[in-house]
Amino acid sequence: MSILKPQTMLMRNLKKVNSLEEALEHDKIESITLEGYQKEKLVLNDVLVDQAIISNIDVQGANFDKTSFRDVSFQNCNFSNSSLEDCLFTRCEFLNCKLAGCKLVDSKLSHVSFVESNLNYVNFSMATIENTVFDKSVLRSSNFMENRLKNILLKEADFTSAQFFKTSLNGIDFSDSIIEGIGAGIEEVRGITINQFQAIDLMYLIGVKIK
Repeated sequence: MSILKPQTMLMRNLKKVNSLEEALEHDKIESITLEGYQKEKLVLNDVLVDQAIISNIDVQGANFDKTSFRDVSFQNCNFSNSSLEDCLFTRCEFLNCKLAGCKLVDSKLSHVSFVESNLNYVNFSMATIENTVFDKSVLRSSNFMENRLKNILLKEADFTSAQFFKTSLNGIDFSDSIIEGIGAGIEEVRGITINQFQAIDLMYLIGVKIK
């Protein structure tokens, strides 16, 4: 499975900016690098962020609803408890980022990498997630409801107590990830790959009790 990364070859001569607002022109933020920016309750809706390297920013509780991100590298960023509903992410990467408590309801993710990131309690309800990797990332108590998942790659991800409802996990390999306490039905887990020890975590689905 090939996950496309942000097109860094296109990111030469990026303009250094001090804030996202400063870079906004005609509902578009393009070809920028931003580092060390902090703002509470930032609102940035229905814009396009294209070709950017964004690092060490803290925008907890922000609202990015209906915003599109294309070829963006997020590095050491804190988006905790932000709203990212109905957003579009294309060829983006989150490296050591905090997204705990974020809402990605109805969003679309294509060729996105989450690496060593915190996605605890993230709400992915009704999101479309394709060609995406969760690499050494934590998704404890995250919520997946009525999702369309395709070509999902997991590398030592932690799904402890994650909830899956009306979301087919067919074809996804969880064998090197943590699935303890996940909530799912038989239809959701049909066709997944797990290891022999993880089978115990799914015994409850068929009413088996282990002493």
